[in-house]
Order: sequence, then structure tokens, then C-alpha cells
Amino acid sequence: MGTMANPTAAPTVESVTAALAGVIDPEIRRPITELGMVRSVEVTDGEEGARVVVGVDLTTAGCPLKDTITRDVTAVVSRLEGVASVEVAMGVMSDEQRKALRTQLRGSAAPEIPFAKPDSLTRVYAIASGKGGVGKSSVTANLAAAMAASGLKVGVIDADIYGFSLPRMLGVSQQPTKVDDMILPPVAHGVKVISIGMFVPQGRAVVWRGPMLHRALEQFLADVYWGDLDVLLLDLPPGTGDVAISVAQLLPSSELVIVTTPQVAAAEVAERAGSIALQTRQHIVGVVENMSWLEQPDGSRLEVFGSGGGAAVADSLSRATGTGVALLGQVPLDVALREAGDGGTPVVLSAPESPAARVLSHVAASLAHRSRGLAGRSLGLEPVQR
Repeated sequence: MGTMANPTAAPTVESVTAALAGVIDPEIRRPITELGMVRSVEVTDGEEGARVVVGVDLTTAGCPLKDTITRDVTAVVSRLEGVASVEVAMGVMSDEQRKALRTQLRGSAAPEIPFAKPDSLTRVYAIASGKGGVGKSSVTANLAAAMAASGLKVGVIDADIYGFSLPRMLGVSQQPTKVDDMILPPVAHGVKVISIGMFVPQGRAVVWRGPMLHRALEQFLADVYWGDLDVLLLDLPPGTGDVAISVAQLLPSSELVIVTTPQVAAAEVAERAGSIALQTRQHIVGVVENMSWLEQPDGSRLEVFGSGGGAAVADSLSRATGTGVALLGQVPLDVALREAGDGGTPVVLSAPESPAARVLSHVAASLAHRSRGLAGRSLGLEPVQR
């Protein structure tokens, strides 16, 4: 007489809840169970298996990542043994829930800039240039994407208030989510991104003076929930104006990366942008020379904008600051770089073997592995009483 096979064990509420801990909120980057987003779990036995209904409360009714969360919840629960069907019942957090979430993430104290704290381990790089049109935003977008692809937690602030372009270059289309008085930045290619372009109508110009620029940057730093970042990049407007000064005031431990082209005129202007560090006491990490040459089919290089500008800027700033300012890399003219920026996927991801992508990835790796300096940090020392 044969033996009957044991029927498949039905999942329990506990096993479903445990599986849901593997669903990460795309904006906050923490499990939805930890954030109080799982409202309920119901398991009903059926002839073909269990029917599971998961209640999920979104931070806002118009959460742009609703479909992503639905897909991820369905996927992890469906993998449980004995599950025949999964339904996700979406709801919206109450005001009390949102306030509790905000307190859980940020505490009850007034908003503050986490990167300005002495114990912050986040490396902050301000990407600057003397003039517009040298490819500073392209460099920023690709450095961020390359660092994120290497496993680092990266954030980007598009501080070029008048000429914001990072949302397009990183392919960001959704709006930031507001939780109480806290802003959750959109995530693209593993990078958290915030830009004034996300808050103004399409085609509208930003006409602000110094105090408003300072306040906007302060809000980007304090009101946005960045979480634990390894690296924060700021795409500065060209020149040495209000935003550059505000960055030095709000983030005294930030370091500068200067972007220039080989052209002598552009290099001279870039030196002035770097010289602001003498007044703000910021450290200049190095120089990136963009549009260095155009590679020809025969392997030769056509130096469209001349040569030597990046090295000249690095040497000049080394003498002015009394420290070694390195030429971090020379990025060649590359059609793939332009196409990737227009398409919203940085070239380091879309064409990683292209000439520009290889250089930018190398620069990103060199910046990513630099240790955070001791300037402004608490060393945990106390004076000895004698």
C-alpha cells in the first residue's frame, strides 16, 4: 500500500511578514516592514494553495513608486511555498503615521545638515568650473553613476540653480515625495538626486538673488532625507558666485574638483574658480580636463581645443595653495558621452568601454577611495586635568 505525499505546507502570517522584510522602499532604501508600511497580512487557504493579501500604506497617495513596490511585494511573497496568489492592497499613511515615520528617520529635532557634523563620514565633493559649457554636469552625473555602480551610497545635489540639467542626464522623471516636512529624493541608477528643476514648471526660468539661493541650498542639505551616504556630489554653477560661497559656509569640509577644457582661455578662468579655495579654506582634490581630444579612425588624436589646459590649472593651483593638486583625468570628446547624457543613462553605464567612460570611471574610483580628512572632525580627545 503506497504512502500519500505530505501536502504543501501553507504559509503563515509570520513567514509572509518575514519575507516582506526583503522588500526595500526605493526612496528611503530601508525595508518596508521597518518603516511601518505593512498595514496587514491575510492568509486564506484554498484548494490550489494559499491566497495572500498584503496591505501596504504608501507615504503619499501619488507615490511615483507604487508599481515598483507592488511588483516587489508580489515577487517575494509568490516565492513562498504553498502560495497560489498574491494581492497587494494599497493604502495611504495617515498624518500620524507620516509624522512617526519622519521622527523615526530624522528624530524630533529641527532639521540640520548631517554632512556638516564633525562625526560625518560622508565625502563631499563640489564639482566646480570657471565658466559654463565645459561639461561639468556631464562629469558630475557620470562620477555619481560610476560610484553607485561600484556599490557606494551616493547622493547628488544639482546646485546649478540657473542651469540645472542633472535630472535629464540621470533620467529622473518623477517628483520628490514629501513626508511631513521631509523630502525624499528620487533615485536614478542607484543615485539619490535633488534639483531645483524638480520644483519649477517646464521651461520656467529661476530668477533668484543671493539669499534665496542660499536658502534653497540649505533646504536641499537639511530638509532632504539622504540617509547614510558614502559620497555626496554637488554640481555647482560656473564661477565664484553666491552658491559657491554658500557651499563653503554650509559644508566647510567639502572638497573641490575643478573641471576645465584644454583651451588656454578656459584654463585661466578655471584657475580663478579654484582660487576661491584660498578664501574659503576648502581643499582642492584635483582637476578634470574635459574635451581633451578627438580620437581619429587611425588612432591619432585631434586636439580640437588645444592642449595642456588641465595640467596648467593643476600646476597653478598647486603653487597657489601650497598643496599637490592632481590632474585626475583627461576626458576625450566622445559622441557616446553626449548621447548618453541626452538619453538619461550616463555613459559609464550605457557604454562602459567607450573612451570617455573609461576615464570617468577611473576618476570616480580615485575619488571614491580617498579617505575623509580629519579637518573639522572630533577626535574624541579630552584635556587631561593636572
